[in-house]
Amino acid sequence: MDYKETVEWMFGRLPMYQMQGASAYKKDLTNTLLLADHLGNPEKKITAIHVAGTNGKGSTSNMLASILQEAGYKTGLYTSPHLKDFRERIKINGQDIPESFVIGFIERNKPFFEEQELSFFEMTVGLAFDYFVAEQVDIAVIEVGMGGRLDSTNIITPLVSVITNIGMDHMQFLGNTLQEIAMEKAGIIKPGIPVVIGEYTPETRPVFLAKAKACSSPVFFASDEVTGDYPSDLVGDYQNYNKKTVLKTIEILQERFPVTQKNISEGLLHVSKNTGFAGRWQQVHTNPTAIADTAHNSHGLKIVMAQLQKQKFGALHIVLGVVNDKDLADILPLFPKNATYYFCKPIVPRGLDAKLLQGAATGYGLNGNVYNSVTSAYEDALANASANDFIYIGGSTFVVAEIL
Repeated sequence: MDYKETVEWMFGRLPMYQMQGASAYKKDLTNTLLLADHLGNPEKKITAIHVAGTNGKGSTSNMLASILQEAGYKTGLYTSPHLKDFRERIKINGQDIPESFVIGFIERNKPFFEEQELSFFEMTVGLAFDYFVAEQVDIAVIEVGMGGRLDSTNIITPLVSVITNIGMDHMQFLGNTLQEIAMEKAGIIKPGIPVVIGEYTPETRPVFLAKAKACSSPVFFASDEVTGDYPSDLVGDYQNYNKKTVLKTIEILQERFPVTQKNISEGLLHVSKNTGFAGRWQQVHTNPTAIADTAHNSHGLKIVMAQLQKQKFGALHIVLGVVNDKDLADILPLFPKNATYYFCKPIVPRGLDAKLLQGAATGYGLNGNVYNSVTSAYEDALANASANDFIYIGGSTFVVAEIL
């Protein structure tokens, strides 16, 4: 198989939460442990940082990788989901994993994948770990896919664990309260390994403290720290929280991985250049200004909508699409009523029909037309907007991916 055929096989044959939703979720690490053993336990040969959280995992992971790259370390980065190409998930020093490595990995292990009926995510984690070991990275930043305790990445023992924040998302898997979700995320805390908490609430702080105590793990609350104000090319307001988390994590790593103030400054200024990170308050057009952002749950959207209201513009246009397992009652009240909406369905099986989205949105005073694609919705928004208007594109990672 060539690369295109290999990726199509991966997407078509194996459960994949990004595309399918709940049916792809595995409730234990049995398959992951079998895969790790099959591959010669690459997770034991990687020096890593492990990053979990409801929001900010991607930004935090990419900031950390960018700083470590600036310091001269060969840095692996594993994140999900991808926006355009599967290979975006697995990088070394900002370069996507080669097509040839993906093809070879699948060819060598395909009988095992089929026999064990591995999920897309389990297989991809194995690929990332195998690649980082083969390329002898100095350090790898590993982002949790979902949750923490039962996530396939949770077979590593990192130098430091990071939990960015806790919000109400993926409740069908992780729990219906902040405490329950925090317990799942806190599952990445390992005995004796320091943990950095980015943000906490009265409900989640005791959960983190109890888990850290049980593991004899030093715990640091980054939001309580006073840090220098480093500018970054990631400009969303929510990046202020992520920067504090990153700076505390780098401080803990200093003994093993020395980093200078210049490395930190340059790393934060050049995240997108160094790692290829995209889709976070990213400007995709001028006159009118168009911003695409992947925020898709209430925790993230509250911050992004607050930032949106700070902008100066004539009229507001919002291109909006979501997936079909999204709690619309949780997110639609956050969107402004004084906007023209362009409802659309992202091109994934989980995409919510645009007419259903329009019907729900109308109940919250959000009015607009239905479009048969994200692209046509965006093009119509551009056509209708004046030079001093503002276009926001979001609601789902998949909506942003189609624009970028």
